[in-house]
Amino acid sequence: MATKASSRRLLRGLLFCKRTVISTSPTPFRFFRYSSSSVPQAASKIPHFSKKLQGRLLTGATIGLVIAGGAYVSTVDEATFCGWLFNATKLVNPFFALLDAEVAHRLAVSAAARGWVPREKRPDPSNLELEVWGRKFSNPVGLAAGFDKNAEAVEGLLGLGFGFVEVGSVTPVPQEGNPKPRIFRLRQEGAIINRCGFNSEGIVVVAKRLGAQHGKRKLETSTSSSFSNDDAEHGGKAGPGILGVNLGKNKTSEDAVGDYVQGVHSLSQYADYLVINVSSPNTPGLRMLQGRKQLKDLVKKVQAARDEMQWGEDSPPPLLVKIAPDLSKEDLEDIAAVALALRLDGLIISNTTVSRPDPVKKNPVAEEAGGLSGKPLFDLSTNILKEMYVLTRGKIPLVGCGGVSSGEEAYKKIRAGATLIQIYTAFAYGGPALIPQIKAELSACLERDGFKSIIEAVGADYR
Repeated sequence: MATKASSRRLLRGLLFCKRTVISTSPTPFRFFRYSSSSVPQAASKIPHFSKKLQGRLLTGATIGLVIAGGAYVSTVDEATFCGWLFNATKLVNPFFALLDAEVAHRLAVSAAARGWVPREKRPDPSNLELEVWGRKFSNPVGLAAGFDKNAEAVEGLLGLGFGFVEVGSVTPVPQEGNPKPRIFRLRQEGAIINRCGFNSEGIVVVAKRLGAQHGKRKLETSTSSSFSNDDAEHGGKAGPGILGVNLGKNKTSEDAVGDYVQGVHSLSQYADYLVINVSSPNTPGLRMLQGRKQLKDLVKKVQAARDEMQWGEDSPPPLLVKIAPDLSKEDLEDIAAVALALRLDGLIISNTTVSRPDPVKKNPVAEEAGGLSGKPLFDLSTNILKEMYVLTRGKIPLVGCGGVSSGEEAYKKIRAGATLIQIYTAFAYGGPALIPQIKAELSACLERDGFKSIIEAVGADYR
């Protein structure tokens, strides 16, 4: 009954959310599904939908959910209702498409931060469980950095059923990022071009927020475990779910190493893993840090900063590097050599691309500067993933990121060498309902090919 009551509160909260959040000032990105076109002309059409009309449309949709949900709650079990609630989010997607991309993103983050999103109560398929870096993941499907840049909605996002959530990129000093507009939808291609430029509230704000969430999650976990004799739950330092923190550098900083070291000192105590982001195309000079000498120097100093901290019973968080998909074979060989020599804990492959693959070239928006994400990135990022798996001889955990929108595509990443996978753009288009869909499809792929676990399938195409 408590779950059903909370579900009623969720639906009621969604109603109030539409009345209050739309008027907030926009900060990055989008949620659920985007508008049918991202060409400049589309932007001029949006004003025809006044904020008042947008509010009425969104309110009407949520009223429908409230009525249907209220009638449905009392007739079904928790798991069935949970499935219905995730599927019901699809009804809201078209209304988000009417909003500006950054307004929609702000609305989505606010909803997740307040718990006005579905909460997954169904257990994940057992063949999706795995252990990486000494942490137990209930499933390998994670949310990539960029959605929750300032760690506002960790609990709500983990509650959606992700195996892990990565926040950031976080910069030492607050910065606004690049001028707007800086996000461009290519809905037909299932893609996005962005040039946000590490818009961040800064380390101090994010550290306070993570500290408060960390304490709350630990308290809730210890309280719930005292009433249960079950084995330890999957999760990280603070409880169920794994939290990654992605570190960036300030645009005007002349000391990149110092920026990343500052991030380690301030945020690593709350992280289950850390990421050095040297691959965003929207910060001048950042990708130059992927060179062999620069990367080796950077990783050594960041590792030293992490290891010199007092960890007590905890071990230091694993350190990963996120690389670009626009790298030559020589670049990849250099990165692999550094990763093996310094015993790097993992690589995320990959960030957005500055290239414009065929399906995108015909779209006028392709001329916009920035990084391309979504379906057109899948082949490019997966090929880089394959190369890196071979170059590192399968000795380093790889996170496959780029263009995943289905369980079959997640499975292809895993067979190509990924131990974990991340989604973002597909989540922005498909909303919460996409998460259980990908997990179910991925589990079915494993069963179809006779794999009992994710680990058995990792790099299967190249072992």
